[in-house]
Amino acid sequence: MLDAFSDVLRVIRLSGGVFLESEFTAPWCINGRISADACKPFLTAPRHIIASHFVVSGHMQLRIDGDDTIDVRAGELILLARNDAHTFGSDLSMAPMPAGEIIQPPEAGSISRIKYGGGGEATQLLCGFLGSETAFSPLLSSLPSLLKLDLRATASGAWIESSFRFAVSEIAAGRVGSTTVIAKLSELLFVEAVSQYVASLPAERRGWLAGLRDPHIGRALALLHARPVEGWTAEALALEVGMSRSVFAERFTALVGQPPMQYLTLWRMHLAAQQLREGHGNVAQIGFAVGYESEAAFSRAFKRQFGTSPGTWRKQSA
Repeated sequence: MLDAFSDVLRVIRLSGGVFLESEFTAPWCINGRISADACKPFLTAPRHIIASHFVVSGHMQLRIDGDDTIDVRAGELILLARNDAHTFGSDLSMAPMPAGEIIQPPEAGSISRIKYGGGGEATQLLCGFLGSETAFSPLLSSLPSLLKLDLRATASGAWIESSFRFAVSEIAAGRVGSTTVIAKLSELLFVEAVSQYVASLPAERRGWLAGLRDPHIGRALALLHARPVEGWTAEALALEVGMSRSVFAERFTALVGQPPMQYLTLWRMHLAAQQLREGHGNVAQIGFAVGYESEAAFSRAFKRQFGTSPGTWRKQSA
């Protein structure tokens, strides 16, 4: 599991940051959604955003529009995998205040702040994000809208939490390098949250993450990620993992959500996007490097996936 998951994180170039420090006093109720502009100090143009809230002290309730309300306490981290509009506060029956109306603009070298509420019990939050330039749909579609991680219940939680707090204080003080620390810690927290989620999945669950956990399909995914240029067929993969072609193809499609060869094409396109972004060779060379002998065939496949030609993608990502 970890190899394919790590591959995806590397290729989509997940990064993160904390852009808002908040102190609320009861009663309070806020609604909002992270905008791409809030991410700009850390990541220029994220195409996908995962919102995060870390409760430093106190507690709150949170609800994604249309879903159930959850309680979040000190030491717990919330990840909103699809950056859904949400409401959070001490009392969600109140009329919510739009977050954008009460954010105090940052001072030079610092981060934005909110200080708001009725003067009662205090709750301190750190609001941040994880962003990527290329959203990997099999991973995102297999995640729930909301993940909750209790840092204090994890083996590494104490040092992660203290490092997180320290890095945010460094950002607030305008010290160089602190944003890099936050980015790495944010990614680490995401990996921890996803790992806990996968461990809790029921046996009947479907999705890419469930596929990683399956002994046969997980092995097939690892092979596709390790050797993407190889001329794979469903028969060859089935043979490698010890299944008949028909049973393998049916199980792969049921778990991952698409047939194995379609998944391979998707993964090759993400690898190509990474190489285009990082400037590794011309379009024909990159197409060859991900398994295409024809530049025209590669360009057609790339445009089907991303809606634009490889050359245009490279210019937009520069």
